[in-house]
Amino acid sequence: MARLNLTIEDKDGKRTVSFAVSRMINAGYTSRDQRALRHHIDELRQKGIPAPSSIPTLYPVASYLILTGGTVEVVDEQNSGEAEFVLLVKGKELLVAVGSDHTDRNLESTSIIKAKQMCPNVMSPTVWRFEELEDHWDELILRSWVTKDGKRILYQEGKVSELMPPHDLLSFVKSKLVDECMENLVIFSGTIPTIGGEIISGERFEAQLYDPVADRSLWCKYDVRLLDFLTI
Repeated sequence: MARLNLTIEDKDGKRTVSFAVSRMINAGYTSRDQRALRHHIDELRQKGIPAPSSIPTLYPVASYLILTGGTVEVVDEQNSGEAEFVLLVKGKELLVAVGSDHTDRNLESTSIIKAKQMCPNVMSPTVWRFEELEDHWDELILRSWVTKDGKRILYQEGKVSELMPPHDLLSFVKSKLVDECMENLVIFSGTIPTIGGEIISGERFEAQLYDPVADRSLWCKYDVRLLDFLTI
């Protein structure tokens, strides 16, 4: 279990909160556009990534595999992050972060669920309260950048309206839990397409969730380091 020290930013200011992660789920194939989703699945199949038996999909991730920044250490050069909104269930309160489901892409072609355990999830150290976003949720914008060979590249950009709405995602997750226990649950939403349609591995990843109504942003930033310090 991971314990996260977070900052809640709301209309009243900022306050710190401790969040003990009891369970974590990475959702996939959560696009509202089913035609685009089928196209995405076909693209993944061509890259050797197995197609899901049903969509959306949910993958359990070990509860300690989460960071709020720093460095993600990887064992394979074929790895990448992706921008997602993150839901944190704390009592009756629903918190929102921005995060990245960083994945070993080579292992993903063999086992998606095992690939999810190879790298930690990363999320912003600051969170918002969903109730302050609910009336304009679909206006929020996700963006990500990859730094590769020193060059910062805009990698993803799109509205969260491309993805399953939070309440629908929560209901779907609850329907799949054997005990329906949602307390201290963290859910990564699934992602939006990349701008060029290609996966880019780099030495740094940044994700932004931008609220144009309140003109504020959440940021998830981390470096990526290959574990190449041994001769094999």
